[in-house]
Amino acid sequence: MRAVSRRGILALMLAGLAGCTSKFRSYNGPAVTKIIVFKSARYMHLMHGKQVLKSYRIDLGFAPIGHKAVEGDGRTPEGMYYIDRRNPDSDFHLSLGISYPNARDRARAQKLGKSPGGDIFIHGRGNPVGYLMRDWTWGCIAVTNDEMEEIYAMVRTGTPIAIYR
Repeated sequence: MRAVSRRGILALMLAGLAGCTSKFRSYNGPAVTKIIVFKSARYMHLMHGKQVLKSYRIDLGFAPIGHKAVEGDGRTPEGMYYIDRRNPDSDFHLSLGISYPNARDRARAQKLGKSPGGDIFIHGRGNPVGYLMRDWTWGCIAVTNDEMEEIYAMVRTGTPIAIYR
């Protein structure tokens, strides 16, 4: 009887471990050659040439209308950028850095005597607020954690991202 109990416990432990999955996925499909974001429609598309590989509903900064001008304005930038870094230890599950601010963004903020800000990412929710509110970020692009795992596997550093109004 004792051996059965140990086997049963071992089986339960192994079953529990089998249910644990990594947030790091693999991807073997066509390369993502560009990311396109439509802020007003709240959609992001991962593209291979002119083919849409995947589309995602997104949340944006808490002040989603208009181009990000200065640090703390709650806006998501608009324009042409690229993915410039990867953060596997993000507070928001996983994240991909967007190359904001560019030279034009810095010059615009300097004319206002302010900082353009930075640290704009595509990231997961990683935060209970992200499940309760729409457009809750400080200017980032947010998707679900599950979607972020997929995006993180598909998108490489250097991928262009076009963010449209």
